[in-house]
Amino acid sequence: QVQLVESGGGLVQSGGSLRLSCAASGFPFSGYAMTWYRQAPGKERELVADINSSGYITNYAGSVKGRFTISRDNAKNTLYLQMNSLKPDDTAVYYCYVRRSGSDFWGQGTQVIVSS
Repeated sequence: QVQLVESGGGLVQSGGSLRLSCAASGFPFSGYAMTWYRQAPGKERELVADINSSGYITNYAGSVKGRFTISRDNAKNTLYLQMNSLKPDDTAVYYCYVRRSGSDFWGQGTQVIVSS
């Protein structure tokens, strides 16, 4: 079965950096586009960044463009999100996501808290 396990969240000061990871299993990771989403308290879940199966095509939300970098290591079945110049508005639970065979799969999320 599809499993997505995020890690790397934590508490960081404004201007700091974090690197999130998402370990994927149960499906042929290298064949699927992957996405990072986030959900802040009291807000709807929003797309942060996505990446195609090969890793050559990426897309970012305007609020994170230039600060975040999505990448993947298909040999390790792992998705990454490098987050630099973090702001308090980046505080949220971050989720990785894949759509496979018409179904949506989410990880359990990792909490990121950015203090001012």
